[in-house]
Amino acid sequence: MSILLLGGMDRLERHYLNEANQRGINLKVFTKPTKEIGRKIGKVDAIVIFTDKVSHSIKHEIISFARAKGIPFFMYHSCGLCTLRKCLDSIKNLKQKGGLA
Repeated sequence: MSILLLGGMDRLERHYLNEANQRGINLKVFTKPTKEIGRKIGKVDAIVIFTDKVSHSIKHEIISFARAKGIPFFMYHSCGLCTLRKCLDSIKNLKQKGGLA
């Protein structure tokens, strides 16, 4: 399973990757603003957006991209490890139950 994480803190990027790795998830992390991010995403099963660390324009760009491609997205205001853990576990459970393509 591959998930894109947009937002978060630079200093936690290593921890985000470790949490995903422990769950068998390939995590792509973009903590900094990136031009034309839609082209750099590649194939992902879901997108997680930490809204407190992302500009409105990038958030809207990613949501439009996700809707156009039929990729489920999840938005959280907090960007801590606990939030990511809960989110990854929820996405993994959804996928196992067939609720996530």
